[in-house]
Parts: sequence; structure tokens; C-alpha cells
Amino acid sequence: MAGVFEVEVDGGDHDHGPEHHDLPNQFDVSKLSPEEKWRVEHARMHAKHKGHEAMHAEMVLILIVTLVVAQLVLVQWKQRHPKSYNLVTLFQMWVVPLYFTTKLHWWRFLTTWFIFSVITAYISYRATRKPLACTTPRLVYKWFLLLYKISYATGIVGYSVVMFTLFGINLIFRIKPEDAMDFGVSLLFYGLYYGVLGRDFAEMCADFMASTVGYYSASGMPTKHLSDNICAVCGQPILVDVSEEGIIENTYRLSCNHVFHEFCIRGWCIVGKKQMCPYCKEKVDLKRMFSNPWERPHVMYGQLLDWLRYLVAWQPVIIGFVQGINYLLGLE
Repeated sequence: MAGVFEVEVDGGDHDHGPEHHDLPNQFDVSKLSPEEKWRVEHARMHAKHKGHEAMHAEMVLILIVTLVVAQLVLVQWKQRHPKSYNLVTLFQMWVVPLYFTTKLHWWRFLTTWFIFSVITAYISYRATRKPLACTTPRLVYKWFLLLYKISYATGIVGYSVVMFTLFGINLIFRIKPEDAMDFGVSLLFYGLYYGVLGRDFAEMCADFMASTVGYYSASGMPTKHLSDNICAVCGQPILVDVSEEGIIENTYRLSCNHVFHEFCIRGWCIVGKKQMCPYCKEKVDLKRMFSNPWERPHVMYGQLLDWLRYLVAWQPVIIGFVQGINYLLGLE
């Protein structure tokens, strides 16, 4: 079907002779070349937005002011009411990407999101039960530590694929740049999203279990006595001596002389963001405990995920609020 455009002539009266007055202000777009079609669309866009410079400047000003005010409000909210802030942020981290991916029909993401939600819901349910089962803390930390490692590796692979594509290495394997870039960005998105979401759920479970286990209270005094051969996180016996090399996991001793299973203390300190001893609340020196240079970037990666949480959870909400203001003011 042929497309027809109406052409409006700018300016005042144009006298080009009687033969030009009989020509209609329409022409068939299907007869134009692709470059001419692009020029027509470009001209129509300029004509549509002509004289809107002041409106655009006003929209940019509204965006900047809203971003600054929103940042100040979020900082004050986080400082004054951290529990409610973390809870709302966690809910938005869980729901906002789901809304956009459902509209875009990203079924692979929806499948992984459903699997993650089912397993995490079960883990969180176990973590909130009273009395707390003796096997629950270890189960919780092992799941979130596994999720942390998977998201970390996925993000690194995705970032590497993106960089290789920018340098043209994908052409060696005869992979189209757009396909390689889509694959890399998708992996990077999966790694960052589940890394952030997993850390938030881990922190929530860690806070709840720390009070349920009962090794320390609000007053700072332990409410239970910890034996030398018991892990203060999971409450299970220590089977491998600190000086021995374990087959599955090792045993760590902190500067306060309390010992823990490797999976438990890693989950407590890095994944659960608890940089203190679960029993006596002494500050944990992560650099001293994890001296391996391959493990140190994990801590910096956790800080990166904390910064990205704002972009994922709050940035879409702020942009939506800005669009609402523009709509109310009649700005387009």
C-alpha cells in the first residue's frame, strides 16, 4: 500500500506560476529512495518541534531538579528509617524489572526470575521461622553465597563479551556484532540484577537470623554460651581444625579467636554484609581474613552492587515521576 505525505510550505505567499497552484500538497512516499524517505521524516520531525526550545529547556530543568530533590529525600530516608527504606527498595528491585520484561516478553528472564523467586521465598521462609532450625543458617548462607558467585561470574563474562565485541574480536568467530553485544549485555544484566537482589535478601535474612539465633542481643551481651568447637553462625560442630586443609571447606579463626565454617563466615561477612563477629560483634578485618588476591575484588564488587541498586530500583520511578509532571504541565 502506497504511503502519502502532506507537505506544508513554510513562509508566506509563494508565486511559482499557475501550473504550481494546481499541484496537490501531497506526494507518494513509496516512490522515494530510502535516503529521501529519511530526509522527509527528518524534515517532518524538525517542523513538528520547531519553536519548542523553551519547552525542552523547561523539561531538562524539571528533570535536574527532580533528580537532586529525589536524591536528597532518599538519603534522608535511608539515614532516618533504614528498615523501611531497605524494605521498599527490595520490593522495587523485585518488581520493577519484572514489569518491563513482561511488557517486552523476555521469557528467559521471566523463567530465571520465577526460579529465583521460588527458591529464595523458601529460603526466606526457613530463615523467619521460630524456633530456628539448626540447619537453617548454613542453608541460607550457602544458597546466597552460591547465588553471589554465579552472579559475579555471569557479570564478568557479560562484561568481557561486551569489551571483546567493541574490539572486534567477535569477528574472528564469525559472530555478528549485534548478536555478540546483545548476548554480553544480557549476561551483564542478569549478573548485576541477581547480584543486587540476592544481597538484599541475604541482608534481610542475616538480620532476622542474627536475632533469632540468640548469640548477641541489643545490649551487646551474648545470650548463649559458645563452645570452642561450635560455629557461631550455624551452630554446628567444627570438624576441621583451623590448621588443617579441608576437603570441602576450611575453618576460619577471627582475631577474637572465634572459629567458623568457611561457607558460614564468607556468607556472613561478604554476602550478608556483616563485617563483625556473629558472637562478640568484634570488627572483622576482611583483608586479613581473605588474603588471596583473587578474593579481594569480591568486596569491591559488593560495593559496586550497592551503587547500582539506586539505578535499578529508584531511577525508573524518578523518571516516571518526571514524566507525570511534564504531562500535568502540558509539556511534550
